[in-house]
Amino acid sequence: MSGPLQLEFVTSAVNIRDLPESPIEVAVVGRSNVGKSSLINALANRKQLARVSNTPGRTQLINLFETPDGGTVVDLPGYGYAAAPGNVRKRWQSMITNYLLDRESLVMVFALVDGVIGPTELDQQVLGELEENGIPFTVVATKLDKVKPSQLETRKRDLARGCGLTQDDIVWVSATTGIGIVKLRASVGNYLNVKNANKKR
Repeated sequence: MSGPLQLEFVTSAVNIRDLPESPIEVAVVGRSNVGKSSLINALANRKQLARVSNTPGRTQLINLFETPDGGTVVDLPGYGYAAAPGNVRKRWQSMITNYLLDRESLVMVFALVDGVIGPTELDQQVLGELEENGIPFTVVATKLDKVKPSQLETRKRDLARGCGLTQDDIVWVSATTGIGIVKLRASVGNYLNVKNANKKR
């Protein structure tokens, strides 16, 4: 898929039971302010598809988007927003965990990590839980445009090491400049190929 992903917003849900069925689905997960909404907008080449806010923790629901073929993309609540009340953070964490463990149509999780600061302890915890539960995931390092060129190779090495992966396993992108977006679009589009849905079952 060379062009922008054709995504349309379908619904927001508090838990997995409220989501419509999907033949095949990918999810985007990451800490608050890592740029999930901006990335989804970049993949679709639409500025207002997913709501972007300067306030971390604004994505508080499971947001579902659909392609013309019926495949779906889910934007999960950002985790790790320290200013949110403890009970809210626990609710978000439960929402994310229940979705990841129980969504039968889920074929790939795109786990976003801030390319400037690298994986936090919470990021490493989430990646560990995905691996422990056998949930396929791809690490996407965001904000490539904010990494100084002189520090890029060091950042790539350290970020991969912090995620327990090789540098080749990491997809680096910038939603602002578009670097890496075409490659990521192709990857997302490949996973969302409804013809592949039966292969998972």
